[in-house]
Amino acid sequence: MSDLGAGFGYLVKGQRWVARHGRWFGFGLLPGLVTLVVYAGALVGLGYGADDLVGWATPFADDWSSPWQGMLRTGLTALVFVFGLFLAVITFTAVTLLVGQPFYESLSEEVERSEGGDVPESGLPFWRELWISARDSVRILLRVALYGIILFACGFIPVVGQTAVPAIGFCVSGYFLAEELTAVALQRRGMVLKDRLALLRSRRTLVLGFGVPLTLAFLIPVVAVFLMPGAVAGATLLARDLAGPAPAPDKGPAPGAADSGGAPARPAQAG
Repeated sequence: MSDLGAGFGYLVKGQRWVARHGRWFGFGLLPGLVTLVVYAGALVGLGYGADDLVGWATPFADDWSSPWQGMLRTGLTALVFVFGLFLAVITFTAVTLLVGQPFYESLSEEVERSEGGDVPESGLPFWRELWISARDSVRILLRVALYGIILFACGFIPVVGQTAVPAIGFCVSGYFLAEELTAVALQRRGMVLKDRLALLRSRRTLVLGFGVPLTLAFLIPVVAVFLMPGAVAGATLLARDLAGPAPAPDKGPAPGAADSGGAPARPAQAG
């Protein structure tokens, strides 16, 4: 439970950081505002079309008597919209980070600089970093889609589908949302997706404490835009805790150095 509180603490620290650095807050709002307009239109369309989609997908219920037809289709309509929100939360972050790559990279570097120590650099050209970010985002979204399909199918299970499944969905969303946000700082440390996921698994409760409250807040589109700069700042602080600050120039890591999860830090090559 202490890790849950600590994870939420990083979210709060990130918002405090951007509140103290107003220029960076405004700088970090721009990508989210652009993405919000697109996503708001998509969710409004889903809200209007979910009834028709469910009706088309359940022709077997056309002859059902009341209230069973209404209960089934109302429940499925709600489930479709929740599924859309589930995907929107994850893809919103991925798309916003991709659109705002130079914005959030600069913000994350400034957070590291303000915390002291050297700011890590990947040494890769911008186009290469953008390609790696896009490729990794697609890989994450494929994982999320797989979980989403499984959870959507489980939603048909009575009681469990209306209680446990949404809770699990928020945990899955929060975990991968945290991965997308911490990737900004961890990629600079040369960590590929496989190693980033292993690092997050080593402190799963800490990661959920950061990601799940943020996922719930991101359900409100306007809130997501205003929290995004602080979320990147908080994720940078979280990444420093998980992987450690960058070593000083020309100095290798101390022998036997370990990350906060207790496993020796393992460098990886970005690519």
